[in-house]
Amino acid sequence: MSSQQKARWSRRQFLGGLTLAGTAGFLGLPSGPVAAEPPPETAKLRLGKTPGICIAPQYVADDLLHTEGFADVQYVAVDPAKLTTGIFQQLASGATDINITFVPPSIIQVDAGLPVVPLGGVHVGCYEVFGTDQVRAIRDLKGKMVAVPEMGGSHHLFVASMAQYVGLDPRKDINWIIQPPIDSIQLLADGKIDALVGFPPVPQELRARQIGHVVVSSAVDRPWSQYFCCLVGGNLEFVRKHPVATKRALRAILKATDICALEPDLAARLIVDRGFTPRYDYAFQTMQEIPYNRWREYDPEDTVRFYALRLHEIGLIKSTPQKIIAQGTDWRFFNALKKELKG
Repeated sequence: MSSQQKARWSRRQFLGGLTLAGTAGFLGLPSGPVAAEPPPETAKLRLGKTPGICIAPQYVADDLLHTEGFADVQYVAVDPAKLTTGIFQQLASGATDINITFVPPSIIQVDAGLPVVPLGGVHVGCYEVFGTDQVRAIRDLKGKMVAVPEMGGSHHLFVASMAQYVGLDPRKDINWIIQPPIDSIQLLADGKIDALVGFPPVPQELRARQIGHVVVSSAVDRPWSQYFCCLVGGNLEFVRKHPVATKRALRAILKATDICALEPDLAARLIVDRGFTPRYDYAFQTMQEIPYNRWREYDPEDTVRFYALRLHEIGLIKSTPQKIIAQGTDWRFFNALKKELKG
């Protein structure tokens, strides 16, 4: 599709045209296999709602989920103070059916035997480590104070994985400070902590206020930029009982990921208009900065293997990476959709 053709799509026209055929045509994606599939086994789908806007595809997918046959799409709020544990408690209990989840805690939940299953990759590069002038690299975190919202949460596990990768022992070498993200921002500004890890909109807030500097960006810095940071996870019972619904939900989220990449302004306005985040400017920056266009290029199995090895060496999981992959993941829907949605 030429840039002139794309420019003629107003927001109202786009929303009005969110049919299976219309969306597929807009994105240049085939729609034939969708029509050939049976309808979902259930018309109800529940997803999580968190303050993080890097999982925008989950919110942008709302209309697409309806066109996939889900008449009742619900977003269940997660306690911001227990973001990671809350997401997985919802999935494991069946309070939600499908949710975008961060990779390291997904692996820990699988290792612990919780009934959650990673289904496919979504995007790369949502987290950034910010530090003071005394922190220029991850190795500089030795003996430093790093703020995270909760131990065992996504923020903690990403920094722990990076620390292990460069030879630090995150259990002994880093002083972890438990603080909500909003408080951590001010602590970094005041020099009372040395670093924090943030997911959108926290990095956008830090840049706007010129607090700290980026130590690591998983969108551009290797090896982190070479792996998914977020996967789609499902409740195990839901996936087993509703394979058609699972595939249709995953398809909607992946198409929404393409929308975030191709139409960042539209995606940002959608998540603001629907109350998922208050600030358009931060949402638009997020759509532009996160490489949502790479999900076809990356292998979620490689991602799980990479992070599982880090977590196994730290001692946070008992299972080997191969056991996690063989017994705890299900890539069949994602692999099928990568062929269908070649783009």
